[in-house]
Amino acid sequence: MESTADDYRIQSFDLDTQMLLKTALKDPSSVNLEKVSNVIVDQSLKDQLFSKEAGRICYTIVQAETQQNNGNVFRRSVLNRLQQEYKRREETRGRSRQEWMCYVSFICNVFNYLKVNNMPMVALVHPVYDCLIRLAQPDALMNEEEVDCLVVQLHRIGEQLEKVNAPRMDDLFFLLRDGFLLQKGLTSMARLLLLEILEFRAGGWSLSGTAHKYYYSEIAD
Repeated sequence: MESTADDYRIQSFDLDTQMLLKTALKDPSSVNLEKVSNVIVDQSLKDQLFSKEAGRICYTIVQAETQQNNGNVFRRSVLNRLQQEYKRREETRGRSRQEWMCYVSFICNVFNYLKVNNMPMVALVHPVYDCLIRLAQPDALMNEEEVDCLVVQLHRIGEQLEKVNAPRMDDLFFLLRDGFLLQKGLTSMARLLLLEILEFRAGGWSLSGTAHKYYYSEIAD
């Protein structure tokens, strides 16, 4: 079933921008794709719900552009913006944790959706790992929202990431294990989230039905 523009959460844009995005989804060669990429990235950095959907939008536009003229203007523009934002990620985190977490969500979402020959894009592997490892540092583990952001991304892309670079996943989980065992001052929710993701990976990126019921009933409470 083909997705409609409404499926992509673009209703929050003004009417002109909605029309620009709707056109890009169907006829990308008729619009300025660099402008489209900037619109999508800018919105992703301030709207956490949109940042979770943006990878699908990017995927659809990339596919449409490839089919239309075998182009890659849009993909290149998105990757350039991701690189720019990556270089100033610490500055972003210092200014706004919300914007930082939106960036992490967006880059992980793009990693999840944009593939080359059905393989993850190599250019994104280390930046994604760097962001996740930053979320596993002691100061970030003290922030429940950052722990939640980290766990959500690992649920979504952890298995894919491990396949392309297992040693870095080991490094990340050493930090998470040490944080869980040794770090003082973590909230009970942060500890629960860390324990759940440690068990999730140990189980081959899945939880048993019993474990799932335990963790998610605890989180609901």
